[in-house]
Amino acid sequence: MARRNSTIANLDWTTVVLYLVLVFLGWINIYAAVFNEQFESIFDISQRYGKQLIWIVAALIIAAITLLIEARFYVFFAYPIYGFFIFLLLAVLVFGVEIHGARSWFVIAGFNIQPAEFAKFATALGLAKYISSFNFKMHQFKSLIIIAFLIITPALLIFLQNDTGSAMVFLAFIIVLYREGLSAIVLFFAFLIAVLFIFSLILPDAVLILILLFSALAVFYFMSQRIKDFGKVILIPSGFIGLALVIHYYLWPDFSIGSAIMAGAICSAFILLYIAVRKRLNNYLVLLLVFLGSLFFTLSVDYVFENVLEPYHRNRINEVLGIESDPLGAGYNVNQSKIAIGSGGFSGKGFLNGTQTKFNFVPEQSTDFIFCTVGEEWGLIGTSLVVLLFMALFIRLIMMAERQRSVFSRVYGYSVTSILFIHFAINIGMTIGLVPVIGIPLPFFSYGGSSLWAFTILLSVFLRLDASRLDLF
Repeated sequence: MARRNSTIANLDWTTVVLYLVLVFLGWINIYAAVFNEQFESIFDISQRYGKQLIWIVAALIIAAITLLIEARFYVFFAYPIYGFFIFLLLAVLVFGVEIHGARSWFVIAGFNIQPAEFAKFATALGLAKYISSFNFKMHQFKSLIIIAFLIITPALLIFLQNDTGSAMVFLAFIIVLYREGLSAIVLFFAFLIAVLFIFSLILPDAVLILILLFSALAVFYFMSQRIKDFGKVILIPSGFIGLALVIHYYLWPDFSIGSAIMAGAICSAFILLYIAVRKRLNNYLVLLLVFLGSLFFTLSVDYVFENVLEPYHRNRINEVLGIESDPLGAGYNVNQSKIAIGSGGFSGKGFLNGTQTKFNFVPEQSTDFIFCTVGEEWGLIGTSLVVLLFMALFIRLIMMAERQRSVFSRVYGYSVTSILFIHFAINIGMTIGLVPVIGIPLPFFSYGGSSLWAFTILLSVFLRLDASRLDLF
């Protein structure tokens, strides 16, 4: 009894209150999003808001059980929990039910359960367990391989379920790794890859290759600071690209300009790479490898975009990047969402008075697009309040993570914060047209039992670890 009272006394009640407020606001907005005058009672379990209340009550029970379990349980059984959910991700590929094009659901006694939501929690435990292991060193190659395996395995299995949005959430763990000592250059390269991916879609190949080439030459000049060496180096790509263009114009007209420039750039890069290896110019060797990697990445983007992504993913990305405009097709959801949010103005139209919501102009308005209901009915005031509540939660979680005395609890705390933040940023970003629609829920707001339970477990386990932080080191 004393230990139970100690756990309750040591709970971070600020986080608990923020959680309860967000869950309550989510429930109210689900009610507004799917309000039916024939079923006015918010407790009517035949409607989504009634079912969500059941999920909420169940989530509170789950949270209570999670808090009653000894904190060391999560440390000792981190790997078995991770392995169990990897098994479920494999099983759902075989025995799962396809909903909205994704085979990622189990149907049990009439309830839909999505293992992918819980796999984020399991991965957070597994990652925390490994990083907190004895003699762990972030920059060892072996450590990086194991970390990549822990993160990529569930993400790949979820991607195979055709649930790209949930798979992308696992990128959140990069933030955790950065906190634990991963070099900032990794984040820099991740940012460059994202930029290069976008440019590969919106720029012609020839233009993009020339930009990469000029960038590499500029970096070489600043590294060498010698005009003579720069002049020698620039002759090699100029000669090969010029030769490739001559072949294109006079001998092989079917060979496109972009392909000619790409061939010339690759040939020149390999020649320079040979020179750098032979003369042991390690700094220039790294530069050339980055340049070659960028060239091959641009070649792979078109293939991945056309052959790996689903047509609706391609359409949504093209819509966001302005490559295509299809307000009645791929851009319909986002267009209606922006209309709904914009129509709310400063103070909103009032509770249950949202016309875009009431007449179902916005698809999935109680799940992926729940934020547009907030914007239409509560306006700038309501959306600002929701954003501020989430920001307060994130700041509080970071403060809690930093005060942990065990590496396990700190890593897990940052994992919780990163996962919730990525969901928050992407979901709100897609409702206002800043990111493609990839279908992930807004934590504690969107309708659904799996997501609410998973987020609740994710958070309540950290609350339990935090309450026992003086004993876990």
